[in-house]
Amino acid sequence: MSKTQIPTGGIADDAISEEHLDAKALTGNTALAATPATTDEILISDAGTLKRLDFSFLMNRPQFHVNFGGSSSTSIANDTGTKMLFDTEVFDTDNAYDSSTNYRFTPQVAGTYFFYGQISSSSSSDFPNKYWICEIKKNGTAITTHNNQSSFYTSTRAITVTDMNGSSDYVECFGYHTFGSTVGTDASALYSYFGGYRLVT
Repeated sequence: MSKTQIPTGGIADDAISEEHLDAKALTGNTALAATPATTDEILISDAGTLKRLDFSFLMNRPQFHVNFGGSSSTSIANDTGTKMLFDTEVFDTDNAYDSSTNYRFTPQVAGTYFFYGQISSSSSSDFPNKYWICEIKKNGTAITTHNNQSSFYTSTRAITVTDMNGSSDYVECFGYHTFGSTVGTDASALYSYFGGYRLVT
């Protein structure tokens, strides 16, 4: 029987194995000359069972990076934890950051995430022996904090890794200080920002 004919009754289970496959199955097809879309699929063996896998599971997303857009900023009253109202999205791959109401990131995809934030003062006054703190909060509770005691236009930043569920977990960036009076934050995208992304683990 010709090898170009399918036998009566079809191809038997497990009849196609590695010796029946040729590299041309890959090299003979058009190359994807771009980053795969999140909905592109690949075949994978899951403990011996073939399954399809969306490429999104192999990407560091959702991901976002936000700032004040160089104009509006958030003032921080003395001894008062204040959420940073970052309203300008540099990128937000899955529309998971709320830039107009709650100013928070709610990824809706379970996984381990890396987050970072930085807050810079717009004050030219000294800060020695005062608290100037950046906090990242998950569901309203601080999960990392960093204090910087410096002088003149000081910056403080915080980074952390945490697990997020696929439904309700969210993160926000807060500022705090003990300067004595209200202090503005620097609106420059170079000095005040907040972001994060899912780690492929």
